[in-house]
Amino acid sequence: MLLLVSFTTTRMAVCIAIIAKDNSPQYIAALDFEKELELQYRVHSALDVVDEKCAPGLKPSQDSRDLYLGLLYSTESHKIYGYITNTKIKFIIVIDSNSLLRENEVRSANLNHMSPEPEIK
Repeated sequence: MLLLVSFTTTRMAVCIAIIAKDNSPQYIAALDFEKELELQYRVHSALDVVDEKCAPGLKPSQDSRDLYLGLLYSTESHKIYGYITNTKIKFIIVIDSNSLLRENEVRSANLNHMSPEPEIK
Protein backbone atom coordinates (compact mmCIF):
# COMPACT_ATOMS: atom_id res chain seq x y z
CA MET A 1 0.00 0.00 0.00
CA LEU A 2 1.35 3.41 -0.94
CA LEU A 3 -0.01 6.63 0.51
CA LEU A 4 0.82 9.99 -0.94
CA VAL A 5 0.04 13.44 0.34
CA SER A 6 -0.69 15.85 -2.44
CA PHE A 7 -1.21 19.56 -2.13
CA THR A 8 -2.89 21.96 -4.46
CA THR A 9 0.55 23.10 -5.60
CA THR A 10 1.52 19.50 -6.45
CA ARG A 11 4.28 19.46 -3.84
CA MET A 12 4.53 16.46 -1.60
CA ALA A 13 5.45 15.83 2.01
CA VAL A 14 8.81 14.22 2.76
CA CYS A 15 7.22 11.94 5.36
CA ILE A 16 3.77 10.90 6.49
CA ALA A 17 2.81 8.86 9.51
CA ILE A 18 -0.43 7.35 10.74
CA ILE A 19 -0.41 6.83 14.49
CA ALA A 20 -2.97 4.80 16.47
CA LYS A 21 -4.76 6.19 19.50
CA ASP A 22 -2.25 4.43 21.79
CA ASN A 23 0.58 6.27 19.96
CA SER A 24 1.81 3.15 18.20
CA PRO A 25 2.89 3.81 14.60
CA GLN A 26 0.66 2.09 12.07
CA TYR A 27 2.30 3.48 8.94
CA ILE A 28 5.37 5.64 8.39
CA ALA A 29 6.69 6.44 4.94
CA ALA A 30 9.54 8.71 3.95
CA LEU A 31 10.54 9.76 0.46
CA ASP A 32 14.26 9.70 1.25
CA PHE A 33 15.45 6.33 2.58
CA GLU A 34 18.66 7.85 3.95
CA LYS A 35 16.71 10.28 6.15
CA GLU A 36 14.01 7.82 7.22
CA LEU A 37 15.33 7.32 10.76
CA GLU A 38 15.62 11.07 11.33
CA LEU A 39 12.09 11.61 10.03
CA GLN A 40 10.73 8.85 12.28
CA TYR A 41 12.34 10.63 15.23
CA ARG A 42 10.65 13.89 14.19
CA VAL A 43 7.29 12.12 13.96
CA HIS A 44 7.66 10.58 17.42
CA SER A 45 8.73 13.94 18.86
CA ALA A 46 5.62 15.52 17.38
CA LEU A 47 3.39 13.15 19.36
CA ASP A 48 4.24 15.03 22.57
CA VAL A 49 3.01 18.25 20.99
CA VAL A 50 -0.16 16.51 19.78
CA ASP A 51 -0.83 15.29 23.32
CA GLU A 52 -0.35 18.83 24.65
CA LYS A 53 -2.70 20.32 22.07
CA CYS A 54 -5.36 17.68 22.72
CA ALA A 55 -5.16 17.68 26.51
CA PRO A 56 -8.57 18.43 28.04
CA GLY A 57 -9.02 21.87 29.54
CA LEU A 58 -5.71 23.33 28.40
CA LYS A 59 -6.84 25.02 25.16
CA PRO A 60 -10.46 26.12 25.47
CA SER A 61 -10.07 28.49 22.52
CA GLN A 62 -9.47 25.60 20.11
CA ASP A 63 -12.60 24.10 18.62
CA SER A 64 -12.70 20.44 19.66
CA ARG A 65 -14.30 19.57 16.31
CA ASP A 66 -11.32 20.91 14.38
CA LEU A 67 -9.25 17.96 13.15
CA TYR A 68 -6.36 20.08 11.91
CA LEU A 69 -3.83 20.77 14.66
CA GLY A 70 -1.66 23.06 12.59
CA LEU A 71 2.08 23.45 12.85
CA LEU A 72 3.28 21.23 15.68
CA TYR A 73 6.88 22.39 15.55
CA SER A 74 9.58 23.27 13.08
CA THR A 75 13.30 22.69 12.76
CA GLU A 76 15.92 24.09 10.42
CA SER A 77 15.10 21.45 7.84
CA HIS A 78 11.46 20.44 8.42
CA LYS A 79 8.01 21.66 9.40
CA ILE A 80 5.79 19.13 11.14
CA TYR A 81 2.00 19.41 10.91
CA GLY A 82 -0.69 17.29 12.51
CA TYR A 83 -4.26 16.10 12.15
CA ILE A 84 -6.27 14.04 14.61
CA THR A 85 -9.56 12.23 14.03
CA ASN A 86 -12.49 11.88 16.40
CA THR A 87 -11.27 8.36 17.14
CA LYS A 88 -7.83 9.73 18.13
CA ILE A 89 -6.00 8.47 15.05
CA LYS A 90 -3.18 10.90 14.31
CA PHE A 91 -1.76 11.93 10.95
CA ILE A 92 1.65 13.57 11.07
CA ILE A 93 2.99 15.24 7.94
CA VAL A 94 6.62 16.35 7.64
CA ILE A 95 7.35 18.99 5.01
CA ASP A 96 10.68 20.39 3.88
CA SER A 97 11.29 23.81 5.47
CA ASN A 98 12.29 25.21 2.09
CA SER A 99 8.81 24.48 0.76
CA LEU A 100 6.70 27.53 0.08
CA LEU A 101 3.45 25.91 1.21
CA ARG A 102 1.08 28.18 3.07
CA GLU A 103 -0.89 27.10 6.13
CA ASN A 104 -4.17 26.82 4.21
CA GLU A 105 -2.52 24.55 1.60
CA VAL A 106 -1.33 22.20 4.32
CA ARG A 107 -4.76 22.28 5.93
CA SER A 108 -6.41 21.23 2.67
CA ALA A 109 -3.95 18.41 1.89
CA ASN A 110 -5.45 15.27 0.40
CA LEU A 111 -4.40 11.81 1.45
CA ASN A 112 -4.59 9.55 -1.58
CA HIS A 113 -4.43 5.79 -1.53
CA MET A 114 -2.62 4.26 -4.46
CA SER A 115 -2.67 0.50 -4.76
CA PRO A 116 -0.09 -1.13 -6.95
CA GLU A 117 -1.48 -2.84 -10.02
CA PRO A 118 -2.20 -6.53 -9.39
CA GLU A 119 0.12 -8.96 -11.09
CA ILE A 120 -1.48 -10.93 -13.89
CA LYS A 121 -0.08 -14.43 -14.18
